[in-house]
Amino acid sequence: MTTFLFVTLASFLFALLLFGIGQQTFKRMTWFASLLPISLFIYFSTFAKGVMNGEIFNFFTSWVPSLGINLDFRLDNLALLFTLLITGIGSIVFLYTSQYLKGHPKLMRFYVFLSVFMGAMIGLVTSNNILTLFIFWELTSISSFFLISFNNTEKASRKSAIIALTITGLGGLALLAFGVLAGQMTGTYSISEMLQSPEAFASHEYTGYLLLFLFLATFTKSAQFPFHFWLPGAMKAPTPVSTYLHSATMVKAGIYLLLRFTPHFEANPQYFNIMLIVGGVTMLYAAINTLFKTDLKGILAYSTIGALGIIVFLIGIGTSASITAAIVFIVVHALYKASLFLVTGTIDHQAGTRDITQLAGLRKVLLPLSIAGIIAALSSGGFPPTVGFLGKDLIYEATLHGSISPALLTTLAVITNIFMVFAGLLVGVKPFTGKLPEALGPIKKPHFILWFMPMILAALSLLFGLFPSMVQSLFTNNITPLLTGENSPHLAIWHGFNLILLLSGITLVFGLGLYFLWKPSHQKEGAIAKIEGYAPKAIALQFANLFQKTSYFLTRTFQNGYLRRYVMIILVLLTIVFGIHIFINPRIFLSLTEIKSLNWNEIVVLLMMLISILFTVFTKSRLTAIAGMGVLGYTMCLIFIFYGAPDLAMTQFSIDTLTVILFVLVLYRLPKYLNLSNKTNRIRDAIVATSFGTFLAFTIIEIMNENPVKGVTQYYAENAYTLAKGKNVVNVILVDFRGFDTMIEVAVLAIAAIGVFGLLKLYLKKHEK
Repeated sequence: MTTFLFVTLASFLFALLLFGIGQQTFKRMTWFASLLPISLFIYFSTFAKGVMNGEIFNFFTSWVPSLGINLDFRLDNLALLFTLLITGIGSIVFLYTSQYLKGHPKLMRFYVFLSVFMGAMIGLVTSNNILTLFIFWELTSISSFFLISFNNTEKASRKSAIIALTITGLGGLALLAFGVLAGQMTGTYSISEMLQSPEAFASHEYTGYLLLFLFLATFTKSAQFPFHFWLPGAMKAPTPVSTYLHSATMVKAGIYLLLRFTPHFEANPQYFNIMLIVGGVTMLYAAINTLFKTDLKGILAYSTIGALGIIVFLIGIGTSASITAAIVFIVVHALYKASLFLVTGTIDHQAGTRDITQLAGLRKVLLPLSIAGIIAALSSGGFPPTVGFLGKDLIYEATLHGSISPALLTTLAVITNIFMVFAGLLVGVKPFTGKLPEALGPIKKPHFILWFMPMILAALSLLFGLFPSMVQSLFTNNITPLLTGENSPHLAIWHGFNLILLLSGITLVFGLGLYFLWKPSHQKEGAIAKIEGYAPKAIALQFANLFQKTSYFLTRTFQNGYLRRYVMIILVLLTIVFGIHIFINPRIFLSLTEIKSLNWNEIVVLLMMLISILFTVFTKSRLTAIAGMGVLGYTMCLIFIFYGAPDLAMTQFSIDTLTVILFVLVLYRLPKYLNLSNKTNRIRDAIVATSFGTFLAFTIIEIMNENPVKGVTQYYAENAYTLAKGKNVVNVILVDFRGFDTMIEVAVLAIAAIGVFGLLKLYLKKHEK
């Protein structure tokens, strides 16, 4: 397992390599990009035998040990299932893209984003550190943003990408909160070690917050109601992106996390009840929506949401049979949904449309593609002998043996599956049956890659259906015991005549009836669109618009371009803070009696300061005001000298001298009789300044009467000489303990000086001409 980290990061290295070979060279060797997922699929397949025998492969190296963040990767049964899906379907998608986007000027960029996304997904499902998992989680959101907005000249693509990033990004923040809170509760950020503290997830006082953060993260990522609306919008991406993100990768990330933490919450019924409710609502809502869509990708989008809802629903039942059904359905959905997406992409590529009302009879010109589409549609509907039939039977077995209202759960599952049968037939069968419309014009035969890739996935749906023992030996026999501690139910295509078979028959009959009787139309789609004005998407967009308007208002109010306004806002806010603190702690006024007596030197300096302030405020001469400010600065230098800080006095003296000179130069260029303020502004500024100064003085007096010896102060006092060999603590802090801060500040000043020099030089050249 020594090469595991390198393989996990290979996608990112490969992305850099693609950038390096050049656009023109890449056009002649697009097949080169497919080597990455194929190699990774072969690599992870080599672990299948060991994982099936109960082995767990680990890679660990410290990253930020002080924070508990490590590069900790773990390949077990559950991780292997997802890595095989990610790399296997990734190989199909990479090869398909080479022809689907052939000649596209941004094809190399597309492969780069896809490679980064695949690497992030592999890192996500193999991470054994919750904070490292969060990093990969967010990287999937960012890379999917670039993939969804690939056609960035289209406004709809950009908007869809922003919505997807916003929803999944907010979920990512929730995941970070979940990870930090779980780490604090269990004392570790290692996911496998968290399992050793199940009581923390069952009865801790913060368990409710833990569930909230986990569900926000997973439900947003896996498009559960009411966060589902980003997924249909993401269909603006090229079809290979939709295939990859919505069948095997991004939307399955939330499912993976729910499965991964199922053992941690096995003693918490709320964990399962919430998933049962949300999954049930999501699957039924999405399945019904498939009736009204006319775009093939729109139908697939809502059927994807429905399938994700079914998986969450099954996990929520919480039994060994339901977990097995969820695992099998993950494989079933990945195979048939990826195949249907690729079929849709080829139809769009050859016929130039995805409108279901305009498509028919394509079997005459796209016969191999029609075979793949029909097989995938049969698997989607659960027809024997596809693996979809096996998956549907397992769903009914799980609901019938659920601990909560089996009749209700089974009824919801049957209704949802009827609509899923309809959706699958509509996408995989409808475009190929009937008479070929003349409006489509001549349709060329596609490159064999465009029909062979979906055919592979369709063939696997048949193979796994005919030989369910393959699914059982590869996945369920190992994953179900890992998650539930119980053995997986036996998988078989035939269990005899029983209630489950009857329910399957009812599902297929009603699904076929719905397919033949219900005809989607733009009129029906428009009618349902009016109702969707009250849907979560519309509410979210209204909130976004309100947020934008509020931001504009605050910006116009507080960031209006005038420095005076900025300073006033800062001083008013600080005055409010200091004022609240003072009135909450009236003992501060008692501190006035503890002020030490002043000597004559200090009294004279204070009188000089007061006189200079009065001159500055009330004089009508700009030069007099500048002189008053200079005197005020120099009196501050005297106070520093009185209290034994000559270095600060020298710094203050230099700064004040430079400030006075600069003010004179600037104000000299202003018109002589320009009035920069009025009486009202001066009264307002006087009130603000006096209030701020008064409250600040009280706060300083309070600080002076507190114990001045703090931990930081004591540390610097004890170590300034022993570690930094300096007797002036302030200087040591600046040049040693905070040396990088000082270096950066000096660099900023140097850059500013260079900028000023350049402007002066330009100014002098202009006037010389």
